[in-house]
Amino acid sequence: MKRLPRLSDIPRFQYFLVVIATLPGVLFAESDTKTDNKISQIANSASHVEEIPMDEMVITAPLDRPLFQQAQAASVLTGQSLTLALEPSLGQTLARMPGVSSSYFGPASSRPIIRGLDGDRIRILQNGLNTIDASATSVDHALSFDTSNLKSVEVVRGPATLLYGSNAIGGVVNSLDGRIVDEKLDGTIRGALNDRFTSVDNGYLTSAMVEGGYKGLAFHVEAFTRAAEDFRIPGYARTSAAQAADPLPPGQTEVSKIVPNSNLRSEGLTGGTSYVWDKGFFGFAWTEFHTNYGSPAEQNVVIDMHQHRLDVRGAFYKPFALIKEINYKLATSSYQHTEFDSGQPSTLFKNNGYDGRIEVKHEKIAGMEGVVGYQSDRSEFSTTGDEAFLPSTITQADALFLYEDVTRGPFSFQFGGRYDHISVRSLDSAAFGPGLSRQFDNLSGSMGVVFTPNDEYAIAFTINHAERAPTYQELFANGTHAATGAFEIGDPSLKQEKSLGFDLNLRKRIGWMTGSISGYYNRFSNFIGQFPTGVVHVVGGESYNELLYQATNAEFIGSELEATFHLLHPITTEPPEHQSNLHLQLRADALRARDLKTGQALPRTPPFHLSSTLIMEHGAFGARLEGIYAAPQSQLAANEFRTSSYFLVNLSLTYRILQGPTVLDVYAKGMNLTNEDAREHTSVLKDRIPLPGRGLVVGMKLTF
Repeated sequence: MKRLPRLSDIPRFQYFLVVIATLPGVLFAESDTKTDNKISQIANSASHVEEIPMDEMVITAPLDRPLFQQAQAASVLTGQSLTLALEPSLGQTLARMPGVSSSYFGPASSRPIIRGLDGDRIRILQNGLNTIDASATSVDHALSFDTSNLKSVEVVRGPATLLYGSNAIGGVVNSLDGRIVDEKLDGTIRGALNDRFTSVDNGYLTSAMVEGGYKGLAFHVEAFTRAAEDFRIPGYARTSAAQAADPLPPGQTEVSKIVPNSNLRSEGLTGGTSYVWDKGFFGFAWTEFHTNYGSPAEQNVVIDMHQHRLDVRGAFYKPFALIKEINYKLATSSYQHTEFDSGQPSTLFKNNGYDGRIEVKHEKIAGMEGVVGYQSDRSEFSTTGDEAFLPSTITQADALFLYEDVTRGPFSFQFGGRYDHISVRSLDSAAFGPGLSRQFDNLSGSMGVVFTPNDEYAIAFTINHAERAPTYQELFANGTHAATGAFEIGDPSLKQEKSLGFDLNLRKRIGWMTGSISGYYNRFSNFIGQFPTGVVHVVGGESYNELLYQATNAEFIGSELEATFHLLHPITTEPPEHQSNLHLQLRADALRARDLKTGQALPRTPPFHLSSTLIMEHGAFGARLEGIYAAPQSQLAANEFRTSSYFLVNLSLTYRILQGPTVLDVYAKGMNLTNEDAREHTSVLKDRIPLPGRGLVVGMKLTF
């Protein structure tokens, strides 16, 4: 089995990273007396900079507006909150955000689910461009990047088709790592080192980033290595309902205390360079990513993935009259993963393609400012081997989009539209017969208004119409899919999926209580799902229930809450003078999703979630006590088991040390302290594997 060189194989790799990361602290170190004084003052200096909630800029938004001014619901995870939330998969990292849950197929391959929508309906981006992998094709396929060096993650809830394509009908997750430097760093070296250890799976993570510049030239280098063994669980892997419905053969015993084949090993390296001048920048970055992980659904199956990716990005600032900015970016990818069964190559997946876009932001014209753009992406996907349930396909999409904003007093009106032309073509093959081709023309539009009567409150309302073309899998699938235990059959005659959505959001950014509450309604026509036909296929001695991709009508009704009570001091627009803070944070989301033709719930609908977190900050010290409740899910689709409720208790402690420009954050986090048997209803494996049991995470992050 071929693999990239493991970073930990390089002699003294971690020691080299420590030397690089601590060098600036040595260069800028003060005298011993000054250093001692600095350290003695740490207890009296706030370690957490208190920012006004919802003032974070949203890069994913059309005009880089702060959260407070966005018509659409969005969240940003950054700083220490991101460090404490980090998990190997993006889905688990974001699973505690309001309206977000996880597909949870083990620690390696879990994608975010937004408002009950997942897979191709959620656009996962790296620095604003598609990941170009196979993660949306199957729940057992991991994303082609690691979370270790992320600077921030932005989540746009609800249709985001205007900027990022028709398959963003459910939302967008944009992961930002800054691999292409877009600011002058003349004479500056900065970076970060992150080490992390987890007890529940004997896992470790080491990552490092260094960047700097001279006379407009800049560089960025980052690397990581991660490994984990099979993770431990409180009791049996399978639920009692699953055991009763499918008893084991005589002589076999139920798996307990550990989830076999849930281990993983990943490593990656990125190098980028750019040139920055007063009127713009241009840069590129090359990334090598490799991961090898087990599939908990199949104890003998291991997936070995490689991706080679090139990113190009640049901008021109004020190049012409009335033009504020021209941004352009392009990513090309060569992706493949091999599924090994009992050590032997079984199925090979490949996806080669690109995603490119150009955006032109204009100054105010007749009171309107906005952006117009063009996007083009292409995917050449193929599978060969035992699990080749899809023919080779080529998907080409080209789009034009427009977004405008006009402000009149306390009202901000935001509207836009997008046109996509999508071609999906399967190639001739002996297994699937003559190739087929479909063409789709999608039109999407959005109108929103944000009312801000003062600096404290904002009310946002949006109406969205979105259209999504069926994917190659929904059109052309025809074969066994072991990860889902089904024989999947596509329908080449499927039409576009269409939705009409309404979203109302109330926000409060200063005072004793800050946060937001929202409600939404989405109605879908031609909603494409997998439906059992009752037919059973026997392949290689294994039985597979037939699932047919079909269209129905569906509706999603939900609400979300994110509120923080500032128990010691209110949030104000003035810099805080106090050194201690105590906050109570509440998050909740609820959703009802049902098939309008049958009246039944849609499969894997997230249950009601509620979390409460007490956050204490005093000087350099911080603590968080968190309780997470998931209600039982008894609104079930056909062939679903009821999922029990769970309540998780987590506790984290943090401490910050400052020395000149160097900051060292150390932390310890106790996870699932009561060793609860917790299962995600949104996971196809929820009756076969629970979330990890009690564990301890310890780590440090050094930034300079």
